[in-house]
Amino acid sequence: MASEKYRELMEEMKRIGRIVFQAGLNNSHSGNMSVRVGRRILITRRGSMLGFLKDEDIIETGLEQDDSGISLASTEVAVHRAIYKGTSALAIIHSHPITAIALSIVQDEIVPIDVEGSYYIRRVPVIEFEFGTGSKEMEEVLPKYLKNYRIVMVKGHGAFAIGDFLEEALHYTHVLENIAQITWRVRAMGIDTRQFEREYFHKW
Repeated sequence: MASEKYRELMEEMKRIGRIVFQAGLNNSHSGNMSVRVGRRILITRRGSMLGFLKDEDIIETGLEQDDSGISLASTEVAVHRAIYKGTSALAIIHSHPITAIALSIVQDEIVPIDVEGSYYIRRVPVIEFEFGTGSKEMEEVLPKYLKNYRIVMVKGHGAFAIGDFLEEALHYTHVLENIAQITWRVRAMGIDTRQFEREYFHKW
């Protein structure tokens, strides 16, 4: 990888990581993200703070094989690799948006009821796993969903969003949490949102 390109990608990961944290889409040390460049990937270090990434928090490793950087890479690195191999994604963000996670615990899909959310996302599947962090099952199942959806929810865990670049994955992540917030607030007013979910799902 050319050093200039490497530097650009690292700076972009730092920028997006700050936005993810400031938007409340992760806590101080949760989540991870990566970008693919050919047969290599850049991925955040395990336990890193996405809102305050340093150069040493961004690990370069192979798409196919482990190398010296693998011991520092995110615990979700195998899931990221599987998504890259099974989809056209060039960037992945795994986040923990609070309201979307809450909805994922009680329903098997998240369907927007607002106009803005419906424009970008028709439906977000909620997928349940026996082991919801870095498991072989996740490696096998998530790429199948992400061939058809730009973002999915792992029940009680968080979202995986893909894009051609990190900002696109960030956009889907933020839209999902906005959808969840609006749904939760309408329900707090005592209104059953399922009627709106059906309307918008069929409309879009």
